[in-house]
Amino acid sequence: MFAIALLQLGGTGGSGGTFAFLLNLLPIAAIFLVFYFLVIAPANKQRKKTQSMLGTLKKGDRVVTSGGIYGTIQGVEADVVYLKIAENVKVKVARSAITGVLSGEAGTE
Repeated sequence: MFAIALLQLGGTGGSGGTFAFLLNLLPIAAIFLVFYFLVIAPANKQRKKTQSMLGTLKKGDRVVTSGGIYGTIQGVEADVVYLKIAENVKVKVARSAITGVLSGEAGTE
């Protein structure tokens, strides 16, 4: 209702068309802001948190992989992590496959 009143005040001058155009862009800008704060910003925050977690992996950490394998890190290389998942069983997984570091006592399986 307020927008209609503003458009009526614009008159037939040259600036009225520009004002109407800017007024029409306002809902699109509002939708973009809502989308940014509800989708993009939380995704960026989660990505930074995950990258930080992957960067701080060290020997002895208990982790879980994206495939649901629980293990203890036995070695870390650039893009590879060696996990001990049972006695005398070690697997080589991609660092990006680690989805979380488990809290608690390291080395207990």
